This record gives sequence, C-alpha cells and structure tokens, in this order.
Amino acid sequence: MGIKVVATNKNAIHNYNILETYEAGIVLEGSEVKSIREGSVNLRDSFIRIDNGEAFIYNMYIAPYKPAAKLQHNPYRKRKLLLHKREILKLMGKVQEKGLTLIPLKLYFKNGKAKLEIALAKGKAKYEKREAIKERDMKRELSKKYKGRIKL
Repeated sequence: MGIKVVATNKNAIHNYNILETYEAGIVLEGSEVKSIREGSVNLRDSFIRIDNGEAFIYNMYIAPYKPAAKLQHNPYRKRKLLLHKREILKLMGKVQEKGLTLIPLKLYFKNGKAKLEIALAKGKAKYEKREAIKERDMKRELSKKYKGRIKL
C-alpha cells in the first residue's frame, strides 16, 4: 500500500536540530482516524512527554469528524504512542540526561495504520535560526540568478 503523509511539522525543522528519528504508532478513536484521513490534523504546537514508562503526545489537534455527531472526541486530548519498552527507556534517559526534547515531525498512514515520526531534538539558538535563514535566502538568490545556465 505504501506511505501517505497526512501532516508535517514545518516549525520543528526551523526551531530544532534533529538528532534521531523514531516511528511510533498512535492509539486513536474511530472518529479521529476518519478525521486524520481527511487531513484535518495539526502538529504545530504538539510535544511528546514520557509519563510512568509510557509515551504520550500532547496538543496534537485532530478536528472533530462531522458525520460522527454524538461520538465526538476531544480535539486536544493526550494520545498514547506505541513504542517498544527499550525505545522508551532510551528516550527517557536521553531527555533527562542531556536536556533534549521529543517532538513530532510528521503523521502518516503506513499500510493502513496511522504512524507518527518523532524526533529527539535540541533547540536552536536565535543566531542559529538567523544563519539558517540567511543560508536559505542565499541559495534561493543563486538559483534565480543562474537559472537555466547550470546544467546538472
């Protein structure tokens, strides 16, 4: 079947240096799955926290599914992530020891199952963000200037 990306967290790449990525399943309700399939999801302000040996995602917005009138879900509820115990312990150790954070990068369907790509990341300083913006703008200017002249 393949992979169908539903939502990405574009702010994460701008605000964080990504160190490692992991794939996790998510425990969802039926109306949430239907809403995700429609693309009514937002990862912008969401984050991942480990509580009592289990990983949860907070502030991930999944819009209510209109046809499921009576069986609506809370759009901002915390949702459990499905990871192996050794992965959770490894992530918990790194987050506590080095001051790193866990953030979601993208939500997608893989073989019919909803998966979340999560990243172990370190926050960027302001000057690092400015440098990244300068570099991106320089590349854009060069590509405009030499458009059609450079053969690959």
